[in-house]
Order: sequence, then structure tokens, then C-alpha cells
Amino acid sequence: MNDRELTTIAVSRAMDNVREGGKPFACLIVKDGEIVVEAVNHVAQEGDPTAHAEIRAIRAAAAEGISDLTGYDMFVTAYPCPMCLGAVYYAQPDRLVYAATREQEGEHYEDGNRLMTLATFYDEYSKPVDERALATAQVEVEDPTGPFREWTAKHPG
Repeated sequence: MNDRELTTIAVSRAMDNVREGGKPFACLIVKDGEIVVEAVNHVAQEGDPTAHAEIRAIRAAAAEGISDLTGYDMFVTAYPCPMCLGAVYYAQPDRLVYAATREQEGEHYEDGNRLMTLATFYDEYSKPVDERALATAQVEVEDPTGPFREWTAKHPG
């Protein structure tokens, strides 16, 4: 299948999810034009704020033994939120293909909360920590880098 067909399938899956009481997002993980994994947003169904389509698709791929998406493409309904975009970067697909821009999505849909809106969420990350909407504090402990040194000692190189 080509990019247009795959993106159309992602949009169709998102429409089905809306009809079934879910949110308007879907994700396909594709290798060589064939769908390997597909997932829809289940935040409404599960009450889990991390149950976004991209996260669920990456988890489903991992359950099938695919932990590195090199050689795969991801097709999504809309440009990912910062949480999903971070997960996509960690998963390392070759490409991310989306149907709607953030601006197009925002014309019809708002998925914010008391800390952010669709329009402000991306900008939160570029602000200094003490200027973000989420109150954040570092607490001094005896050995804050201990777990990281332990990891490095067990995994040299």
C-alpha cells in the first residue's frame, strides 16, 4: 500500500474509534507497505491518560518482539502530542506520516487540561523548568546519581 492508502486507513480507524466512544486518533506501524501493528487511542475507554494510539502501537509492537522500529514507518491521524512524539523518537521509526497538522486538529478538537492546551503544550518543554505550568522541584538526596552509575557499571560501553 502507498502512503495515501495507509494514511486513509489510519483516519478510518480513528473515525471508527470515535463511533465506539473513543478519541479521534489511530496509529499504524508499517513495514514495506504492510500494516504490522495498528492501535487507536483508548484514553476514554481505559481512563489511562497514556493510552494514546502511538503509545499503544509501540507497546503492541514490543509485545510482538519489535522494540526498534528501524525499517518501519508510523502513520497517524494527527501530528503527535509531545508525549507521543517523544515515544516515537525513542522507538526510532524511519518515518512518521500524519494526516492532520496540529492547527487543523485544533480547529475542531481540544484535548487540553488544567496544565496545558493543544496550542500551548509543545511550548511548555522549551520553557525553563521553573516557568512551566507544572510545579516541579528537585529534592536533594544523598546519592541522586547512584542508579545511573550502577547501570553504567553493569552495561559498559
